[in-house]
Amino acid sequence: MPDTTSTARLLRIVDCLREPAVVSAIDSLRLPKGSHGLDAGCGIGSHMGLLARAIAPGGHVTGLDSSAEHLAIAIESARHSEASDRMSFRQGSVGALPFESGAFDWAWSADCVGSIPGDPVQMVEGLARVVKPGGIVALLLWSSQRLLPGYPLLEARLDGTSAGIAPATDRWPPERHFLRSLGWLSHAGLGELAARTFVVDVHAPLSEDQRAALAAIIEMRWGNPNAELPSDDWATFERIRDRASPDSIVDCADYFGFFTYTLFRGRVPMRSVTERAH
Repeated sequence: MPDTTSTARLLRIVDCLREPAVVSAIDSLRLPKGSHGLDAGCGIGSHMGLLARAIAPGGHVTGLDSSAEHLAIAIESARHSEASDRMSFRQGSVGALPFESGAFDWAWSADCVGSIPGDPVQMVEGLARVVKPGGIVALLLWSSQRLLPGYPLLEARLDGTSAGIAPATDRWPPERHFLRSLGWLSHAGLGELAARTFVVDVHAPLSEDQRAALAAIIEMRWGNPNAELPSDDWATFERIRDRASPDSIVDCADYFGFFTYTLFRGRVPMRSVTERAH
């Protein structure tokens, strides 16, 4: 696994390719203007400015992450944002949210719930607890990709490696898989469940920034699975992801690939008359 600094570097590089899907997902939520929301597992703060922009004018976004190193990067980035006064950060665990019940109008969590250790239903229950009745809980998760055009068998084998199926393992029950997120929301008591997938097409001609981002995504997605691949496949993978190679996949003149993010959402139910009385 890459260290925190390396992960942060890769995340910054790939943001330019991921942002259209993230923006579309946020826009689809129609978050209330002037509302107060939570970015649970905010990482280096990649989505904080986008969320703050969606609820402007006014509003506030609180970013929570367990990594002090990632939060330091997020805080520094926020200082240079036009919405810096509408963003704040707190260190803590998504599995044990350090907030009062009903503290937020909505909660957003991207590539976090279902991707980190812990029971995803309990995490969703925690998010629902800190959101006011009637508010939205939204989970955005990387859901698929085709990034190695011309090498379908190699890509299929990569998808079957430990990195390829991560964060799942061969011991996980089916309901633990992220594509069962609607079940997590339902078991947590949320209603008005919905799911929608957003596609990012990546095609030539690519700018140098796009090529660098695509190479970083390939690195993040599959890592170095040499021990899990036949030697010929490993040699091919090494060759096509080497930017110095004439067969560099991201430098193909006819490159086309895509990846998808899927948004799962649910609404915190309104309390009953009896509950409001207490």
